[in-house]
Amino acid sequence: MHLVCSDLEGIFVPEIWINVADMTGIEELRLTTRDIPDYDVLMRHRLKIMTENGLTLADVQKAISRMDPLDGASKFLDWLRKKTQVIIVSDTYVEFAGPLMKKLHYPTLLCNSLSVDARGVIRNYLLRQDDGKRQVALAFKGLNYKVIAIGDSYNDITMLQTADRGILYRPPENVRNENRHFPVCSSFAELKNIISSIIKDQEG
Repeated sequence: MHLVCSDLEGIFVPEIWINVADMTGIEELRLTTRDIPDYDVLMRHRLKIMTENGLTLADVQKAISRMDPLDGASKFLDWLRKKTQVIIVSDTYVEFAGPLMKKLHYPTLLCNSLSVDARGVIRNYLLRQDDGKRQVALAFKGLNYKVIAIGDSYNDITMLQTADRGILYRPPENVRNENRHFPVCSSFAELKNIISSIIKDQEG
């Protein structure tokens, strides 16, 4: 049996923090895992900037509520769930994801959580587990699934490496150039073809 583990931001929805940066005008919040490989460094930077600018969880949630899935994302997910099992594996947070999951017809999501004080200030982030994306791929392989992983950023690479097949979807040039052994696609039509081919080949 096959199972797809896919990243969320940059694949099915826009980058959340870029939208927060656009809403607040704080350019430093535009940095993502496409720019900074070390997730802890990135999140500490984000929390510092938010604290310095008096931003709360409600401010981030306001930006998220205005976001829509990327063009074709919902239709692609509907197609994919008819072909095989799908798990969204993201470094986002439960406190962020609700409105986006609704617009994607509620796929299964594995992600992290936040520590928020009584004033709504985000004090810390709480990882579900270290290197969680890789651990998800390992766990499903341990259940005898053939895992296909989809990602676009540095924090997806260990998941792609661990899966039976890894696919880069619209990665930035730096990620693409450093991981040339993965196939790359730039549209949901291409992604459909690659996944269909993998499933057909493995069934054969």
